[in-house]
Order: sequence, then structure tokens, then C-alpha cells
Amino acid sequence: MNLKILGAHNCESQTTRLLSLLIDDCLALDAGGLTSSLSFAAQQKLKAILLTHQHYDHIRDVPAIGMNFYLARYSITVHSTCAVYDVLRAHVFNGSLYSNFLERPEGNPTLRFSVIEPHQTRDVKGYSVLAVPVNHSVPAVGYQVTSPDGKALFYSGDTGPGLAECWRRVSPGLLVIEVTGSNRFTEFGRNSGHLTPDLLKQELVVFQELKGYLPQVITVHMSPGLEDEIRTEIAAVGEELGCPIMVGYEGMQIDL
Repeated sequence: MNLKILGAHNCESQTTRLLSLLIDDCLALDAGGLTSSLSFAAQQKLKAILLTHQHYDHIRDVPAIGMNFYLARYSITVHSTCAVYDVLRAHVFNGSLYSNFLERPEGNPTLRFSVIEPHQTRDVKGYSVLAVPVNHSVPAVGYQVTSPDGKALFYSGDTGPGLAECWRRVSPGLLVIEVTGSNRFTEFGRNSGHLTPDLLKQELVVFQELKGYLPQVITVHMSPGLEDEIRTEIAAVGEELGCPIMVGYEGMQIDL
């Protein structure tokens, strides 16, 4: 399994992109920086998109994929919870903000939405996908994705602390988890459903207590203005836990 980080931040600039991950060039996790990271040819290799929740920095490029695929006469399935489908249908593909690629072209829509239920495992283009609820300001799930050869990663999407129940349900070799702010913003993280390095440390301690190991860890969703602080604090967490933690960046690739 190959993982590429297309977008690793929560704000976009010339050097930072919104959240999007790519597995084996064919399975996208979130779509904040999807089209802006891939050529048209690379986009047409996509087989499915998994969305964690409805916030803009995670769904931004879904309409762009819809337009690109519509013009190229391609179609793709978007998997997420019913809450995300309701927001896309009512506020994005409503005919006034953007064309409704959930219905166009008639009889063979460009975007085929498939509702995925939490705690249920399904096959998505040969990958085993398990959606697990996480703690955020809106209904949100993370995804454990297992490749045909048994390699597994868990991507949290946006989450705050309190992940014990989530950890009981997953056993990844790689954990891709958000850390939005530095430790100065720990109280903000608790209130808004985000993690800081200190909050991540607490969650990793719980993970190790429950599972008996720590996976390889990559952090994403950083606020760019806090990145230097986050890197320093993440390094301290990794040293304390004896578990190297990598801070993700655009273009980063990991082979499991």
C-alpha cells in the first residue's frame, strides 16, 4: 500500500493544500486538495472517494472532480455518511451553486453517492473499509482502509480527544491523525473537536494501553502559522513515548 499526502493543512496557500490523501493512486481520502494536486490523467485513475465529514476543507474539490469527470464522460463513487450526502445535495449540488452531478447526466450520474454506515465494513474497489465515528463539531468518521495484501491504515479526519472506543475497533499499522494547533490551543481543541500535541499524546497512551502497541504515526491538518511550534512539540511527544511521529507535508509518500 502506497500513501501520498496531497494536502496536509487546514488553510490553503501557494505552498499548503487542504486535506486530501491518496492510496495506491486510486482511492482518495477527503477532497480538500484533490484536483489541485493531480493532473487530469491522474484524476482519471481515481476509483473512489471517501469523505470523513462535511466541512469545506475536506469536500472542497468534490464539485471540481464532478465537472472534470462530467466533461471527460467518467464517473466515480463518493462514499460517506448520510450527513455528508445531505449537505452536498442541499448546499453544493443544488443547481444554483453548482451543477447537480449527483444526477447529471440522467441515468448515469457523474458522482454516484454511496452512504456508508459507521461500524460496518465494506469492500471499496478491493479495499476493506471500516468507518468509525470520531469526536468533532459535526458528525464525522475516520476510516480504516485495508489493502488486499492485509496492510492497514487508519485516517482520523478531524477529531478531538476521547478516542478510546475508536481505538477498540481499529488495528492499523499506520495512523494518520490530525493535529491542528500547538499546545497553546489545547483548550480550543477540546471545545472544537481538534487535537494538539499534548492531546495526541493522551490518545496514543490510551491506544497503547488498549492495543498493546503503537503504530507508525503521521500528523496532518496543521494550521500553517503554528507549524514550527507543532513540529517541536510533536518531536517531544515522540521522544517521550519512544515512538517517532512524522509531521505530514504535501508530496510526502509512505509505503506500508
